[in-house]
Amino acid sequence: MIKRIVAVAALIPAMLGATSGVASAQSAPKATAAVVTLTYDASQAGQWAAAITQGVQNWNSALHNVHLQPASSPGSADYVYKATSGWPQTTLGPIFPGGRGQVQLGQEAVTEGYDKTRIAAHETGHILGLLDHYSGPCSELMSGHGPGTACTSAKPNAAEAAQVDRNYAGRTAAARPAHQQIVIDIWSAPALTRSH
Repeated sequence: MIKRIVAVAALIPAMLGATSGVASAQSAPKATAAVVTLTYDASQAGQWAAAITQGVQNWNSALHNVHLQPASSPGSADYVYKATSGWPQTTLGPIFPGGRGQVQLGQEAVTEGYDKTRIAAHETGHILGLLDHYSGPCSELMSGHGPGTACTSAKPNAAEAAQVDRNYAGRTAAARPAHQQIVIDIWSAPALTRSH
């Protein structure tokens, strides 16, 4: 009986070593899925350049499955930022490589007192497939103009980033719809959408 206890006692350290080896092999990091790279052209955005740069950086810092970067040439961009005189409006995504999205950064919203970086980041959220949620708090980027002009938060929250990551998880391309929906962000009227 004593010999059996000694034999089992001798096996325990060996078993523990094998077990911890298996556990460490199983806890090794998994290969990450391919990241979708979307390119943009901001050459027509004028005074919005700094706001676009910061808004894109905010999204890139929050996302895992998609990365935004300037296009090597304007004609090769997946989506375009343009400065306009009206209200901001954007192609509703998710836009994929080879897409033709457009973000119109409207001066009218800035004239009303809204933060440029929040506008640029919010409109980029539409490109990434997020809808408006005007009743949300300031900490929710897609609440847009809902919280008022005092709100300058330009970073997506965890839930928004997670939704965008789901939009792009395991996907590199999508069929382009026959009609693209445009989201128009207007404070003085309910959100309007139209197809073209």
